[in-house]
Amino acid sequence: MLTSNTRLKLQEILRRIAHQDEVSLGDRIYVQKFADRDATVASWLRTARRLQRGPAATGVDQLLTALDLGDVDGDTKAPNNADDDLGDWFSGAPDWLRRS
Repeated sequence: MLTSNTRLKLQEILRRIAHQDEVSLGDRIYVQKFADRDATVASWLRTARRLQRGPAATGVDQLLTALDLGDVDGDTKAPNNADDDLGDWFSGAPDWLRRS
């Protein structure tokens, strides 16, 4: 759980990131430390990074931004390998989700 002072400090740093203002390395490390441990802070950081890229285009990009889905960078693509098997992708899944 974040204290009020910590939350306000994080949100101020994230505001600066979103508006492309100067953010020190120490501040970025501070935010990342909390983002690694707290899903809410991680979501705030992803939103700030999306806003930093500029306004989302209309359509699917805007929807993905609003739902906090998809890759923040947008350039990362999964490798296209024809030999991949969907069953291998679910190999670490619980028993109820695996193939029978």
